[in-house]
Amino acid sequence: MSRLILVTGGAGYVGSHTTIELLAAGYEVVVVDSCVNCVAGEEGKLPPSLVRVQELAKKSLVGFYRVSLTDALALAGVFEKHRVDAVVHFAALKAVGESVEKPLEYYQSNVSGTLTLLQVMREAGVHRLVYSSSATVYGAPQYLPADEQHPTGAGLTNPYGKTKYFCEQVMQDLAASDKEWRLVSLRYFNPVGAHPSGRIGEDPLGPPNNLMPFVAQVAVGKREELSVFGNDYDTPDGTGVRDYVHVVDLAEGHVMALDKAFSKSFRGYASYNLGTGRGVSVLEMIEAFCRASGKPVPYRVVGRRAGDVASVVASCSLAEEQLGWRARRDLQEMCEDAWRWQKLHPNGFRSCQ
Repeated sequence: MSRLILVTGGAGYVGSHTTIELLAAGYEVVVVDSCVNCVAGEEGKLPPSLVRVQELAKKSLVGFYRVSLTDALALAGVFEKHRVDAVVHFAALKAVGESVEKPLEYYQSNVSGTLTLLQVMREAGVHRLVYSSSATVYGAPQYLPADEQHPTGAGLTNPYGKTKYFCEQVMQDLAASDKEWRLVSLRYFNPVGAHPSGRIGEDPLGPPNNLMPFVAQVAVGKREELSVFGNDYDTPDGTGVRDYVHVVDLAEGHVMALDKAFSKSFRGYASYNLGTGRGVSVLEMIEAFCRASGKPVPYRVVGRRAGDVASVVASCSLAEEQLGWRARRDLQEMCEDAWRWQKLHPNGFRSCQ
């Protein structure tokens, strides 16, 4: 009998790609999503991203529920209906800049939602969870590349990063209090790209908050130019440097983290970086996307964005050593796959309904 995984936020960008990989790995999947970060389906129907997931995986979901994690009663109902073996938890608000403007909404969604999920899991006797965390827990890095021993929680520059840090602290305390828990936190370093089929990809409901979808929208003609937030950072070309990782590599990392959560030798809490270990500046990303798309990407330098830091690059040796994971797709492939999705779906999933 195959194991059943509950994926929160499974209709979103990273969640949908991970759901495909979970299905491919032989897991059964039930998805919970409030559809705050994704295009919702018509009444009683799946979101278009999950319709595509089923087509690509050639396998159906066990179920889909349009439920907010802050709704404890509705969430408990999902656990009562399905015998869940583990949870992969993506559901959260995720824009650094927006979190500075709307801190209450971010604490409510990300912290309260995670607390409610963990409480409902405990009541249902489910103690395995893979958590979607972030490199923002490192704040302004004290050294690079940042490894898992780097201090977290100090000098955090935005509420989004604080919500991820607080949730990690809750999980560490929970694991220390009860040896039944098996909790794995994955700290992301800028997911980009799309499924190589071009059938699913990143589809921001409003203005993009991340670099690559903004670049892609300029390349496809939806926007006139890209705003580059600052060119006076202490980096080789003055623009912000980030560690970009292909979303399919990231999705595969969740499957490997889940394998660890199910291993008999693991108990407690562990955290891992998922990135490439290579920094790419904003201007380097623009150049790489121009090569992949054959399109110009006009840009204009504007002031720095609140909450941003100059450079963040990962050390991912621990994930390779303990999970057997490493990023296999390079920047060119990230850009080519993102462009394929954008070119085929200039209006994202809205054109799929």
